[in-house]
Amino acid sequence: MSAKEIASGGHVAWLLAGPALLLFAGIVLVPIVMTGLLSFYDWGPYKGIETVFTLKNWREIVTDSYFFGIFLRTFRIALLVTVISVLIGTPEAYILNRMEKPWRSFFPVIVLGPLLISVVARTLGWALLFGSTGLINVALVRLGIVASPIQFMFTETGVVIALVHVLVPLVVISVWATLQRLDPQIENAAISLGGSGFTVFRRIVLPQVMPGILSGAIVVFALAASAFATPAIIGGRRIKVASTLAYDEFLNTLNWPLGAAVAVLLLVGLAAIIAGSNRLMERRYSEMFR
Repeated sequence: MSAKEIASGGHVAWLLAGPALLLFAGIVLVPIVMTGLLSFYDWGPYKGIETVFTLKNWREIVTDSYFFGIFLRTFRIALLVTVISVLIGTPEAYILNRMEKPWRSFFPVIVLGPLLISVVARTLGWALLFGSTGLINVALVRLGIVASPIQFMFTETGVVIALVHVLVPLVVISVWATLQRLDPQIENAAISLGGSGFTVFRRIVLPQVMPGILSGAIVVFALAASAFATPAIIGGRRIKVASTLAYDEFLNTLNWPLGAAVAVLLLVGLAAIIAGSNRLMERRYSEMFR
C-alpha cells in the first residue's frame, strides 16, 4: 500500500470519527473543563461569583474535616455496595447461565427488572418499605424477630440496600456475558476427574469470569459513588454524600464554585480509585492464576 493510499485512509477515518468526536467534546469534555474552571472562581454571599483565580474552594475542601467525612462516607457506601453486589450477582449469573429453557428466558427479566423502573419511583418504593409502619418493619415485628421497628430511613444501611437493589443486575450482566464464552464441557471434564463443585468453580470458572467480575465491580462502584436520587431520598439531610453536597452548594447556598470543586474532586477521586484498583486487581489476578 502506497503512502498516498495510507494518508487517504487516515483522512477517511477522521471524517467518519469526526461527528462522534465533536459530540463527545460538546457534551462531555467542554462541561468538565468549564466546571473545572468554575471551581477556581471566587464567591461571596453578597458579591456572587467573581471570575478571579483563587484556591479558596480547594483549600476549604482539603482543610475542613466536614468535607473529608462526606467523601469518606461516599466511598465507604460505594465500596459496601460493590462488595455486596459482586457477592450476590456472581453466583446469580452462574445459576442463570446453568438454567434450562424456559426458565433461562424468564428469570433474566426478573433480575433486570430494577433497571426498567424509574430511579425515583424505585427509591420512593424503598422509602415506603423502610418506614416504621412499612412492610419490612411490620413483618419483622409480627414475626418476633425485633421488638420495635428498625431505623432504615436516613441511615447508611438503607442507602446501601436501595443501591444494591438496582446495581446487582449490572454485575449479573457483566458476569453472564463472560460465562457465555465458557465451554460447559470443561466443567464436566473437571468433575469427571474427581473435582468437587466448589473446586471446579474456584479453579475453572472463577479465573475465567474474573474479567467480568472486575468490570462489573468498576461500573457498580462508579455509579454508587456518584448516585444522587437514592442517597437524597433514603439518606435525607442526615446522610449526605458528595453528589448531594454538590447539589446543595449549587442550588441551596448558590456557591457554584465550591459545588464545582466538590464535583471535580469526586470525578478525579473516582477516576484514580478505579484506575488503581483495576491495575491492582489485574496484577493479582495474573499472579494468582498464572
